[in-house]
Amino acid sequence: MSETMHVPVVVIGAGATGLCAALAAADAGVEVLVIERDETPLGSTAMSTGLIPAAGTPEQAEQGVIDSPEIFAEDISRKTKGRADPGMALNLARQSAETVAWLRERHRVPLDLLDGFVYPGHSARRMFGTPKRSGGELMGCLQSAAEDAGVMLLTSATVTELVADGEGRVSLVRFTRPDGSAEDVACDAVILACSGFAGNAALVARHIPEMAEATFHGHPGNKGDALRWGEQLGAAMADLTAYQGHGGLAAGHGIPILWPLIMQGGFQVNQDGERFSNEAAGYSEQAAKVNAQPGHVAWSIFDARLHALMCEFEDYRDALSAQAIVTAEDLDTLAFATRLPAEALARTVAQVAACTRGEAQDPFGRDFTGKPELAGPWYAAKVTGALFHTQGGLVVDDAARVLRADGTTLPNLYAGGGAARGVSGDGCYGYLAGNGLLTATTLGKIAGRSAAAQASG
Repeated sequence: MSETMHVPVVVIGAGATGLCAALAAADAGVEVLVIERDETPLGSTAMSTGLIPAAGTPEQAEQGVIDSPEIFAEDISRKTKGRADPGMALNLARQSAETVAWLRERHRVPLDLLDGFVYPGHSARRMFGTPKRSGGELMGCLQSAAEDAGVMLLTSATVTELVADGEGRVSLVRFTRPDGSAEDVACDAVILACSGFAGNAALVARHIPEMAEATFHGHPGNKGDALRWGEQLGAAMADLTAYQGHGGLAAGHGIPILWPLIMQGGFQVNQDGERFSNEAAGYSEQAAKVNAQPGHVAWSIFDARLHALMCEFEDYRDALSAQAIVTAEDLDTLAFATRLPAEALARTVAQVAACTRGEAQDPFGRDFTGKPELAGPWYAAKVTGALFHTQGGLVVDDAARVLRADGTTLPNLYAGGGAARGVSGDGCYGYLAGNGLLTATTLGKIAGRSAAAQASG
């Protein structure tokens, strides 16, 4: 690349957003270059469970699951208390089934419908995942698909600047190599797929002060580059206070203890052995609640039934290998192993059991009924509240074009995933499981198709 080469579509970032965008552009027969700062494409996706929500799919119909894009969009509205952009939510919901079908049938990404449980806020089973239910596995599949599609992938290259004219049309993308050398690539369209700003402490402190002290468990490349470049070009931004937290990051291990454990009957106590919230309201909003407890930690308490369920997930198996899970035959032994007060823990377990049997009302408003009563042997995991990724960003239209504050489009700039405004409203409570990969895969796909159409005239 000693001379300035020209590539019709340049994608910045090789996470799920960038690779989906590149696949969509390649499908249209347009040459595309993906520039990635890391040596290996991982992004935020590799740190997730890799689950993509899709509504109105043939798989759902075959299994008797009643769902539609409209029901999905209503779930988003309900979870965000009406704070998500309704048009964007409906557009993504309507596109979601085609995204999953496209990835599986066109690009051989092995996605299937999860069985067994429904995540907080979803009214139907609509999560699709790869066999290991792992974001790393999903990224491996997407990278293989990109290679098969002839996508050019340039790794260990950090984009530093977008060179644009007075109207905001980007003509050059400038990047640096590890040795400090700078190079340019000319283009007809640019897709920002470089995620949000959760890895930028100053931006987190400014926009999300409640999580300024939280453990950041996300991709270190989430530095807010898309916001910086967008601001320089006059782009509109929205929902910068929105984020995905997680109230179950194994303390000291950096491994998420995933929320099916809670949704199927597990609960959390603080170091006094007492519950402090409705854990089933959602794992994102639980992060700040856990961090408000003494020592910024809690213990997730569960049993052998839930242990067996969780063994389906690679993250949980990693937690077991890391010895982040405590096991005990009885509650006294569990209290000793966790250093929780035995009387308080026994009292809490008894209260949960009474709620499960329908003999008591949970003071936090959680419904425990319909699940088996927890019973020994017991399991526990010490957890803290973490910041995974931000959900606000550049405002885009239905074609993933970046908009100015007046609603007009920037000439040739597109965005998806964490770089774009999501559908989680303006806080932590609005994050619906899969929102991140919904906007990554579907907005990535849309951006790739739109940019390809523009580049090919």
